[in-house]
Amino acid sequence: MAMWGARRASRRGRLASLGASVVVLGVVLAGCGAKDFPNDPRPATPLEVSARVDSQRVQVSPERFGAGLVNFTVANLSSAPITFNVAGPTHGSTTQIQPGAPDYLRLNMKQGTYQVTASKSKIKPATIKVGPERPSSQNDLLEP
Repeated sequence: MAMWGARRASRRGRLASLGASVVVLGVVLAGCGAKDFPNDPRPATPLEVSARVDSQRVQVSPERFGAGLVNFTVANLSSAPITFNVAGPTHGSTTQIQPGAPDYLRLNMKQGTYQVTASKSKIKPATIKVGPERPSSQNDLLEP
């Protein structure tokens, strides 16, 4: 009977030792990641901007927004191929857009005033005002 008690005590000691080891390992692993992967805020959600180019003018909507990543969707409604150009603190342009076709331009825009033109000189340009950087999307739901 004394032997039975010694085995039980030995088993309890091993289980207690294993449990303590798991707790210590968990504490060590939890402390390792804090410095390696800081929780930096996400950038602002990219803004979708529509642009329309016809034979008379360039129209952009919205015309005012905050700095950050902007996705332009450009529709060429004129009768000739055009190139869509954005000039200001940040520059960018599309390849040639055929009549009736869309194209896309992605820019990380900085604060300032921009002129948006089409490659045909007779088409009146548009002006965009870009304000301070948009807030982080850190706490927005359903964001990648």
